[in-house]
Amino acid sequence: MSKTRFPNTRMSSIKMTGGIREILGRADELESQGRSIIHMEIGRPDFDSPQCAKDAAISALKSGDVHYTDMAGTLALRTAVAEKYAREYGMNVDPNKNIVITSGAIEALANSFLSILEPGDEVIVPTPYFPAYADEIAIAGGVIKEVHTSMENGFRLKVDDLRAAITPKSKILLINSPNNPSGAVLTRKDLEEIAEFAKENGLWVISDECYEKFLYDGEHVPIASLPGMAEQTITISAASKTWSMTGWRVGWLICPEDMKPYANKCHQNLTTCATAFAQAGVVNALKNADADVKVMIAEYKRRRDMVMEGLGRIKGFEHAVPAGAFYAFPRIASLGMDGYKFCSWLLEEAGVSTVPGEAFGAPGHIRIAYCRSYEYIEEGLRRIKEAVEKL
Repeated sequence: MSKTRFPNTRMSSIKMTGGIREILGRADELESQGRSIIHMEIGRPDFDSPQCAKDAAISALKSGDVHYTDMAGTLALRTAVAEKYAREYGMNVDPNKNIVITSGAIEALANSFLSILEPGDEVIVPTPYFPAYADEIAIAGGVIKEVHTSMENGFRLKVDDLRAAITPKSKILLINSPNNPSGAVLTRKDLEEIAEFAKENGLWVISDECYEKFLYDGEHVPIASLPGMAEQTITISAASKTWSMTGWRVGWLICPEDMKPYANKCHQNLTTCATAFAQAGVVNALKNADADVKVMIAEYKRRRDMVMEGLGRIKGFEHAVPAGAFYAFPRIASLGMDGYKFCSWLLEEAGVSTVPGEAFGAPGHIRIAYCRSYEYIEEGLRRIKEAVEKL
């Protein structure tokens, strides 16, 4: 066998086509040919970053804050993160013992998987899920174990489904609430039951909470805030969604004290540290941008309500009402096409770019991101309705 042959065994399970970027690529190609395209595929807040964050980053640049920081992140940012969790959730988080500042949440996930997984260990992941989970688990040598949730249950995870999925190789349970792509929000009762299951079975829990502020119904409860869970939970979040700072690439993980040196060593050898002046901006966002967040969430709720009304008028679409995030995840199976075929057809026929549910482990659905202007989304829904009526 050639020594230059690809892929290796870790990468062999990774899907190289059919995801968000491929859909976007075709949409951009059609746009370059003069077609009018409505982009509802990329999950990126359309608001500007808070001015207070930009001012702080500019000030940091002007003052020469352009060098390496402490690998785990500046003490100012680690302290601001710890204060946030104490203030909002009553969590006792030590800036020095429990926090690593990362280059976005995606790196925080990678650090977690690489620090915990042995080759062949299983990660239980409820579907639908963010596609990067499967890729990162594979890169770390783990095996994804999908647990299917239902639209009829609002895509909320049930402990009975976990009991049916766990095996002796199960090591991590990965949860994401509010969820990308379904918008599902786990209730306090859901999380209490999941926490008891994790404790009974000695599972690590990785909790992706990047959309914690994008909440329209219910409450956000970090599972690490529940009794006995801080010792076996890694909480992951970022500035990206909450303050519309996706390009700043600043996230964090909160972990037990004995794990931090290993997560930090992994972080050191992946990225060394998050960008110095970006960290300064996030400190100011954490302290002073609550008003910006409230304005943004109010607008997203307005869009969510409009999308729900619009989907209800499209024949053949079925949907649950998302309680959080900024996605709708309707079921289109009754139209006689899988998600791949439908999204490709919709893009060519109507000039609307969406993502097939297969990319998220949920065939027969599509993801619609409503993170564009109200009028832009209205036009997208109008086009979808007219196209489907022609089928």
